[in-house]
Amino acid sequence: MTRTLARLPRPYQSYVYAYPHKTAYRPLEPRPALREVWADEPRDPLSLYLHIPFCEIRCGFCNLFTRVGAPADLTTRYLDALARQAETVRACLGTAESPRFTNAAFGGGTPTFLDAGELRRLCDIAEHIMGADLRAIGFSVETSPATATADRLAVLTERGATRISLGVQSFDENESRAAVRPQRRADVEAALARIRESAVDHLNIDLIYGIDGQTPASWRYSLDAALAWRPEEIYLYPLYVRPLTGLSRRDRAAADLAWDEQRLRLYREGRDHLLAHGYEQRSMRMFRRLDAPAAGPDDYSCQTDGMIGLGCGARSYTRGLHYSFDYAVSAQQVRSIIDSYASTTDFEHAVNGRVLDADETRRRHLLQSILRADGLSVADYRARFGTGPHTDFPVELELLADRGWLADTGPALLRLSPEGLAYSDAIGPEFFSPAVRAAMAEYELR
Repeated sequence: MTRTLARLPRPYQSYVYAYPHKTAYRPLEPRPALREVWADEPRDPLSLYLHIPFCEIRCGFCNLFTRVGAPADLTTRYLDALARQAETVRACLGTAESPRFTNAAFGGGTPTFLDAGELRRLCDIAEHIMGADLRAIGFSVETSPATATADRLAVLTERGATRISLGVQSFDENESRAAVRPQRRADVEAALARIRESAVDHLNIDLIYGIDGQTPASWRYSLDAALAWRPEEIYLYPLYVRPLTGLSRRDRAAADLAWDEQRLRLYREGRDHLLAHGYEQRSMRMFRRLDAPAAGPDDYSCQTDGMIGLGCGARSYTRGLHYSFDYAVSAQQVRSIIDSYASTTDFEHAVNGRVLDADETRRRHLLQSILRADGLSVADYRARFGTGPHTDFPVELELLADRGWLADTGPALLRLSPEGLAYSDAIGPEFFSPAVRAAMAEYELR
């Protein structure tokens, strides 16, 4: 029987890149001391993330924690605070067991908003204070066409960057304007050329589908323009129109089924085009060139291992606590939080976060596994929790099977079918706990 879109949940509900979402975080009372939070946590391996909350423009679709520009000496004061935070966090990790970082990332915002000298200082914080050997691990940096300059790229490659991710979004200038991301194709191509001329092994290009005025032909135009550079990775993102962003002021009905159908159609066309051109699908969004070399040694598991985030928009994860600073989207609130962070001297406590009980830990493990193309190892899940996923989530998994969204892999593996991957942004929210759903619904957007 043919399933129709009307009988299925809306495909674009929530991008689940982490669980629980920050809108489920709340002020922690009392604020736990980081020394106690990390006292019994494994330090091998860990992931390190440094957040830079500045951009040269604010894209119309963006709800990231970032601000446009940095007046006066704000970047200097921000890096001063980042160094203070790093020193405190490293001290709180203690000396009994040194942390071993197996990957590192600079994100934002746009980390390359910083100039070359500031990027050197950012690397120094990661290396000399936190102890991450950036030249020996996977080290990824996000950039933009305007800030991927030769001097900045030279700093990053000299310090060991293995992956540069360029947010192109569209090679069509009309689509870029429609997404409130004005840019010239020539400038994008020049930035790509500079990245390819650098010593970075991995280039990732981000593209967006579902932009107003986008057609199958213009979508293919962007895909082919990206493929011409043979990037090691390509991410295909559906456009979301989120509250308090530039595009949210435009008229688009919340229940626009035609837009859902357009995005699904473009997604499938993009997926099939990349698969036909030598890429493999790693998740709904991520495609990797089949002959791409490894991006560096990395035995990190996002399901089980911890992460240390530095910067006012970064999260940190332990086995039982996820924590960060305050979160906002509106320009005024973001500026206030950044200013507060830059003047902070006490980083010894977790401020906002959420404690994960056994149920939430199971949900996170399942989500972080099943939304990847290689799926969930039932044996690994059982070894960690003592139960099976079908025992813990019988209703949710039966529903996925009834919709045809689970691949026929036998009892050892839970993996989404190709159509299941297409509906990843609908599947993720179905595994949210009632408590997390309630907290997200109660969150006041600002």
